[in-house]
Amino acid sequence: MIDTSDFRNGLSIIQDNDIFTIVEFQHVKPGKGGAFVRTRIRNLRTGATIEKTFRAGEKMEQAHIERKPMQYLYNQEDEYFLMDGQTYEQVSVTRAAIGDPVKYLKDGMEVQVVDHAGVIIGVEVPFFVELEVTETDPGVRGDTASGGSKPATVETGAVINVPFFINVGDRIKIDTRTDNYLERAK
Repeated sequence: MIDTSDFRNGLSIIQDNDIFTIVEFQHVKPGKGGAFVRTRIRNLRTGATIEKTFRAGEKMEQAHIERKPMQYLYNQEDEYFLMDGQTYEQVSVTRAAIGDPVKYLKDGMEVQVVDHAGVIIGVEVPFFVELEVTETDPGVRGDTASGGSKPATVETGAVINVPFFINVGDRIKIDTRTDNYLERAK
């Protein structure tokens, strides 16, 4: 058991029969009344971020989370198969366990599997991926980097907005957390 004085960013706790990770927290000591801790916590199963207030000294159970690297192999419908690089053991996870970043999965990509008490509760893809543009409108002379953007489809099928100067065949770097184009990959 831990209490609010043990809070730190990245700590995982069990709250309302769900597992949450602390995104940020702030100890508040008002002039009147008892102290409390204001937090933003993210649900590891759904990915939803909520704000929650705890009384100072409130006790809760710490969730022991294990992250291990695995390699993405392939998918069949909504089932995704991963392999442990050490033991060559293969596991399957649902599309829901991976969430929205599933659109960036590429064969052979290394992902982080989040495990709690022997049960896979989530899969985290890298924050940044480099993918090749497979489909986009051609750039037109005079289009600049400071201009607007156009949709582009990358090799995994994801569609993101890119600057006008990006063409089919270009490799680009994408932030998987925000679905934003970052730069051309070298």
